[in-house]
Amino acid sequence: MPADYPVERAGQMVNPITAWDLLTDSRVRPGQWLAVTAGYSSISTMVMQFAQRRGINVIALVRRSHQSFDLKTLGASVILDLSDLKASIREAVMDINGGAGLNGIIDNVGGPVSGELIRTLALGGQMVINGGMSAERFELHNFDVLLSGVEIRANIYRYFFSPPAEADRPVLREIIDIFGQPGFHVPVGGLHALTEFKLAVANSLDRADLGKQIFRM
Repeated sequence: MPADYPVERAGQMVNPITAWDLLTDSRVRPGQWLAVTAGYSSISTMVMQFAQRRGINVIALVRRSHQSFDLKTLGASVILDLSDLKASIREAVMDINGGAGLNGIIDNVGGPVSGELIRTLALGGQMVINGGMSAERFELHNFDVLLSGVEIRANIYRYFFSPPAEADRPVLREIIDIFGQPGFHVPVGGLHALTEFKLAVANSLDRADLGKQIFRM
């Protein structure tokens, strides 16, 4: 990485690599529709920004909208507030995109919402599972998958089991360059000296919405 790369971004490099791979694995093409759950999470906001650069339409699903944080500025085409939903998720999505359905889903939550999203996938669509914030399960019938040729796969961080290879250098360079741009939004909850560890831990537990807590050493 460049010597002058912002430390608060370098310290979060796992996230943009994950977001990049999630978007790639979704196989959604420019002009198509992608749904992203946990819309306010760091991973999801990074997915949206990468998707915007590729011309992909994003529906961001959130438990509750926050007026102080407009996801549309980060690349969301539509924000679907689950606390204010008047119809089923499938009906809402079909209304948004004229019945086209979803071409891909990146799911960080799980639960019944995931089942509804899968049943909203267009022919050949794909769900990529990245997390399981919900304690609930979702149910599917075989025909929910078979009749639409749906694929469901898991995302495992690409360097969880092995380090980067030389062949990865071009894509990592591209991710590093985009992630380092001032216009790329990266939430940072605070920059701390090691002596402020109690404050950093408290903020991580109580104010996760602020972003990551970064130590300077």
